[in-house]
Amino acid sequence: METLFIILIGAVAAILANRNIAVFNDGLRPIVSEHIDGGLKRRELGLTAFAMSFGLVIGFGIPFTLSASIILIHSILLGTDIIGLVTPKNKWGTPVAAIVGGLYGWGILTGLEGFVKLFEHLPVNFIEPLGEVGTPVVVTFMAFPALAVAMQFSIKKGILTFAVAALVRQLAVFVNEQGLLTIGDNVISLNQEGMALIVGMIFLFTYAMSEKAGEGSAVDLASVFSEKVLRIKKNVVYFMIIGALIAGATNLLLMAGDPISLNLLAEGKQADAGIAAAARAIGFIPLVASTAIATGVYSPVGFTLIFVVGLFSPNVWIAVAIGAVVILAEVMLLSYIAKFLDKYPGVRNSGENIRSAMTKLLEVALLIGGANAANVIAPGFGFFFIAGFYLLNEVAGRPIVRMAIGPVGAIAVGIIVNILVILGIMNIPQ
Repeated sequence: METLFIILIGAVAAILANRNIAVFNDGLRPIVSEHIDGGLKRRELGLTAFAMSFGLVIGFGIPFTLSASIILIHSILLGTDIIGLVTPKNKWGTPVAAIVGGLYGWGILTGLEGFVKLFEHLPVNFIEPLGEVGTPVVVTFMAFPALAVAMQFSIKKGILTFAVAALVRQLAVFVNEQGLLTIGDNVISLNQEGMALIVGMIFLFTYAMSEKAGEGSAVDLASVFSEKVLRIKKNVVYFMIIGALIAGATNLLLMAGDPISLNLLAEGKQADAGIAAAARAIGFIPLVASTAIATGVYSPVGFTLIFVVGLFSPNVWIAVAIGAVVILAEVMLLSYIAKFLDKYPGVRNSGENIRSAMTKLLEVALLIGGANAANVIAPGFGFFFIAGFYLLNEVAGRPIVRMAIGPVGAIAVGIIVNILVILGIMNIPQ
């Protein structure tokens, strides 16, 4: 059943991309819209999709998938974007895209299992140290609302948000240590990062909603892009299918929607992963909604709430049913969301700032995590390698995205150490 879920997700996602209905890469949606309007040929669209997504699959999706032995959704959906858009949109191209997309999903799953088994036979099995890559991510994630506030409103408001969130986190730690929350005989434990995150999000959206549209400055998204919204609504059945599949696969703990929840799942913290996924989904609604409304091209994961559904549902079939309903509601509410974003332009503008804040935070956290993992694999050499790798990548113009340096570098150190041990140049690190 697990294999079937992944194959179907790959096949359906490739069909959505092939038919210009939905793509996962946010940056591709305006380009697909341009192709739909006749401004870009199919061949150029396919090449652009490859250029924008291939590096992220290799440098971002795959390393995270290997480090946690759980599929990061980017590994599949960035690949199906390429498969669907490279394949011609005609009567034979769509079935080919579906078949190749399904085989690609199956390859990701079986390849992951194969890699895990391969690691067990290596002189230095570095799969466990790779878990260190995500350790700083989980803790630092709570800081992204404060960074988004600082970027959009002011550094003073950002510092205030950060200070209050940090205080709430430490209060939660104190409450847990003292056992102050009890229901009957049960002691309730607060998730300190989750509490800080909630406080940060409250600050962010309070500031955003206080920024009203100036007279004559509002963009009437609902009316200007009504045809685009209608196009998305016509394809709602496809979104319900893939939403149900992804929610089910998430419930089976086969995949995660972002590096933070992925690392929490790897630690066995499913409820915490659900909280992190919910915070990310709420933060991303303005970005996903505004790009969808403006382009008529949706995301196969919608507002990413389907991952929250998967993580909190009691079983896979309930996750499948609720996942379909949630993404149906998202699509049907797009016009109302457009009106809300018109009324509160601060919320609309916060979408890009939230994404930028998350990216900056992940760049730092993953670099630290990658350096720690590499140093566990090869003490001393690990720090040296990651530092050199990062700086050389910067000088070279960043052929590898900053977020991927830590995970890719840690994997590279593991491979190098095994080669040196086999050659007899290095002893097995203790």
